[in-house]
Amino acid sequence: MKAMILAAGYGKRLRPLTLSTPKPLLSVAGKQLITYHIERLAQAGLRNLVINHSWLGEQIEQALGNGSQWAVNIHYSPEEQPLETGGGILKALPMLGDKPFLVLNGDVYTTVDLTGLHLSEDMLAHLVMVDNPDFHPDGDFCLINGQMLTKAAASGQKALTFSGISILSPRLFIGQQTGSAFALAPLLIDAMTKGKVSGQYHDGFWTDVGSLERLQALEAYLQQAHQ
Repeated sequence: MKAMILAAGYGKRLRPLTLSTPKPLLSVAGKQLITYHIERLAQAGLRNLVINHSWLGEQIEQALGNGSQWAVNIHYSPEEQPLETGGGILKALPMLGDKPFLVLNGDVYTTVDLTGLHLSEDMLAHLVMVDNPDFHPDGDFCLINGQMLTKAAASGQKALTFSGISILSPRLFIGQQTGSAFALAPLLIDAMTKGKVSGQYHDGFWTDVGSLERLQALEAYLQQAHQ
């Protein structure tokens, strides 16, 4: 299975750090954020990686190269302007092939077991869900008996937060226009209404490094973990 790391955002909430450095290359506990993903993908046996980029993207290519130092193969999908999550994945589909692939948001850190993720043939997506963090208390979707439902369809059920880690089928993107910017969420919601999205709950560590405070908190967590 191939994997894609989403790394094309501006990182506006992390300015001034991201004015001269793309968010995936920010150092956390002595290592660039995206490197944690690459190492865990390699450990899980996922060797063929696609990374999209836009803002200061040339720095990402210079830093990571072809991936040989991690025994992986990295291909890049540059975007003149960020195409959002859905548009970025669609642009990269020719490199990802016609089979399901793993997608990771470049700005999260987690201990999710990447070897334990699976997409059934009849499903369009499989999402990893986590407890709602303080900065996203209302959650995104509901997970009931391994099936993902919208909050509207699961009235009264507690919603969880989408971790930014998923397995997607290329069929999820049928009918979408290449080169246009669009979010992934509407495609997932449409697939949920058709009963085509499965999910699993991760109760281990997860954080979205979307602010200076959360970046500092992750730094402290990793420093303590490495002691």
